[in-house]
Amino acid sequence: MPVVVVESPAKAKTINKYLGPNYTVLASYGHVRDLPPKDGSVDTDADFEMKWEIGNDSKKHVKAIADALKDDNELILATDPDREGEAISWHLQEALTKRKSIKKDTPVSRVVFNAITKAAVTEAMKNPRQVDQPLVEAYLARRALDYLVGFNLSPVLWRKLPGARSAGRVQSVCLRIIVEREQEIEAFNNREYWSVKALLATPRGQEFEARLTVMGGKKLDKYDLANETAAELAVQAVTSRALKAVSVEAKPAARNPSAPFMTSTLQQEASRKFGFGARQTMNVAQRLYEAGHITYMRTDGIDMAPEAITETRDAIKNRYGDEYLPSSPREYKNKAKNAQEAHECIRPTVLEKDAASLKLSEPDQRKLYDLIWKRTIACQMASAKMERTTVDLGSDDGEVVMRATGQVVLFDGFMKVYEEGRDDAVVDDDDKRLPQIAQGDPMDKRSISPEQHFTQPPPRYTEATLVKRMEELGIGRPSTYASIVTTIQDREYVRKDKNRLYPEDKGRIVTIFLMNFFRQYVGYDFTADLESQLDDVSAGEANYKDILSKFWRDFHAAITETSELRISEVLDVLDAALTPQLYPPREDGTDPRICPKCGLGSLHLKTSRTGGFVGCGNYPECTYTRPIAGEGADGDERVLGEDAGDEIWLKTGRFGPYVQRGEPTPENKKPPRASLPRGWEKDDMDLAKALTLLSLPREIGDHPEGGMIKSNFGRFGPYIMHQGPEDAKPVYVNVKDPNDVFEIGMNRAVELLAEKRANPGRRGGGTAAKPLKELGEHPSDGGPVNVMEGRYGPYVKWEKINATIPKGTEPADVTMEMAVELITERAAKSGKKKAAPKKKAAPKKKPAAKKPAAKKKPAAKKDAD
Repeated sequence: MPVVVVESPAKAKTINKYLGPNYTVLASYGHVRDLPPKDGSVDTDADFEMKWEIGNDSKKHVKAIADALKDDNELILATDPDREGEAISWHLQEALTKRKSIKKDTPVSRVVFNAITKAAVTEAMKNPRQVDQPLVEAYLARRALDYLVGFNLSPVLWRKLPGARSAGRVQSVCLRIIVEREQEIEAFNNREYWSVKALLATPRGQEFEARLTVMGGKKLDKYDLANETAAELAVQAVTSRALKAVSVEAKPAARNPSAPFMTSTLQQEASRKFGFGARQTMNVAQRLYEAGHITYMRTDGIDMAPEAITETRDAIKNRYGDEYLPSSPREYKNKAKNAQEAHECIRPTVLEKDAASLKLSEPDQRKLYDLIWKRTIACQMASAKMERTTVDLGSDDGEVVMRATGQVVLFDGFMKVYEEGRDDAVVDDDDKRLPQIAQGDPMDKRSISPEQHFTQPPPRYTEATLVKRMEELGIGRPSTYASIVTTIQDREYVRKDKNRLYPEDKGRIVTIFLMNFFRQYVGYDFTADLESQLDDVSAGEANYKDILSKFWRDFHAAITETSELRISEVLDVLDAALTPQLYPPREDGTDPRICPKCGLGSLHLKTSRTGGFVGCGNYPECTYTRPIAGEGADGDERVLGEDAGDEIWLKTGRFGPYVQRGEPTPENKKPPRASLPRGWEKDDMDLAKALTLLSLPREIGDHPEGGMIKSNFGRFGPYIMHQGPEDAKPVYVNVKDPNDVFEIGMNRAVELLAEKRANPGRRGGGTAAKPLKELGEHPSDGGPVNVMEGRYGPYVKWEKINATIPKGTEPADVTMEMAVELITERAAKSGKKKAAPKKKAAPKKKPAAKKPAAKKKPAAKKDAD
């Protein structure tokens, strides 16, 4: 009975069902070995020898496979059909050989399938092969490069830039993309321009819009109407002339469907249509794949298997008719750099099954499957046919011409099923429908209006457009997009706000540092070229150790050179590099480097654990600081007013915005401060609100049993507290609403404190926290599984195990399947297991009587006690 190894337990369960009782199917739970995070894991002096270590969580999984091989002396490696999957198979074979579970007579084979269906799995079993060594070597090269960059560059960052977390070969390039876009936005100077539109009506009274395209007999360019005066003159010119249709032109047009999904386009479209983050999309797609509903979801190929194309065309014909089926199948070619085309596109495994017939219970899975199904069906459908009409409406003297455009869909084709979304809204006049207009028809002018416009800076990246940009540049690969985008957010280099990515100050500083001292290694072309060289390794056309040797020689020299620099030297270089952004010219013409607060000190770039900032060189006499984004940016301090002779400041510190009374002095080193509570916006702060915060703690009143009840904001949010005569220490009760700090009355406060004293183990007012979502009983071990609101965000709770929900996942979207997976991972990490039921203690035997012994010192208690 052969032992088959896959990556996940869900996949193992499905495949076991297909293969039957003659196979033992086990899960490796992902990678089983990795490089230890310590010096020497990649030995650059020993031909880049790599020292691998089995993770603590993986030891039991490797042991389970080894134990199975004692009875069944055949191993079939069936991990995912990509580089990572090939690497996991290689690691398993190496680890099992090392522990002598694989013997000389043990047959070891590798099988791959692009979809978890009975047909695909059965066919794969008929075509075994050996582990693909070139693919493994490409993985080894990538892993060694990532280790060498991360393990050598990150310490340089820690020493030179306090607050920097890490650097990575692809991660840092991705961060550079976001930072450079932000710099473009900050450097952007908008330009004013005007347009003139008219609401016109045909002789039959049908209204439509037209825009001015010719003025004074000259075709208007975008900026020809540069101000309101020019626009008003244009309005007068149109108003004073009669208009008629001088030309009516109708042209046929066609729109073709988009290619089927690959990893990057699926992430982009799921973001546009559902607001899914890259990681969320891949998690949902993984579950669909493991359930056998879609093909493998980490791919940069857009090909479809011939049988899938036939099945798709049959589905189109059956559902929509012959007119929606083109005469021949459509073929698609990938335009992205370094596309491997190694796998199929992402498509349903059975095209006849749409989301409704599949009856998926999970909303996210249903949405994503529906998206994949529609895109796959649409990609093989007939083109949409349109008629685009352009009407020019001019004056008899030719001085003024207005144009109206419109479009009519003659045949919807693929649009009957699916249309691709857009990243940023685009106003398209062609989408409007025009009334019937004949050449020579006079037009009735209903209204003519000028419109002011300003050029807009480029939009900030979303996760979707960032992945698209990385793909265009040839940076990263399908299996890495989600983790890279997530990592730069987890490192707090980037924050996501309303689905847009903003670089934090520490992210900017890291990027500028790398651009000045390691420019080559965050270069787009360099990174893409390195990816291309690694692709040559996977194709068996290059030696991976030659690539490592060449990279390490130059990289090590750059590390050595930078390590010798002092922090002050690094900051001087960065200060000079950032001068245009840090110190833009001031409107009054004064020196932009002079401190605006004291007027004496010179501004300089400084760093702290929270990132870079601009500060006054006259510190500590002057404490002026502002973020590197410039005056008026988030974090810029301002005076809200005066009270009792003190200036009341609004500032931003390490933990966010706060208000402060006065400035630090030798006598008053720590002036009174108060952080802004959750829900209080910095822009809405005024003197009255600041004084309210600075007056805390608030005295609610005397407790009936003695002692003052107070309310305040603390590290974990708003609370009330009281210390009675019999209390050894104060009793604290968290309250949910920040306004309770200012509004809660005596009766409610006394009630909450009484509940807390009655139930001291519970948080808050003593009542059990209500779940955000009840998922039901644990499917295998029983016990309620709930989604709870925690101090650090929502989490899944089952018995004594609390598992944090990944960032970007809404509590309402958590499913039982997802919860069980999170609980299993958390239990494996913490070593917690469900407690076995306690056995009844056996009755103690009466000890035999002994003679009294001489007194001894009591022995130290053992740990078990």
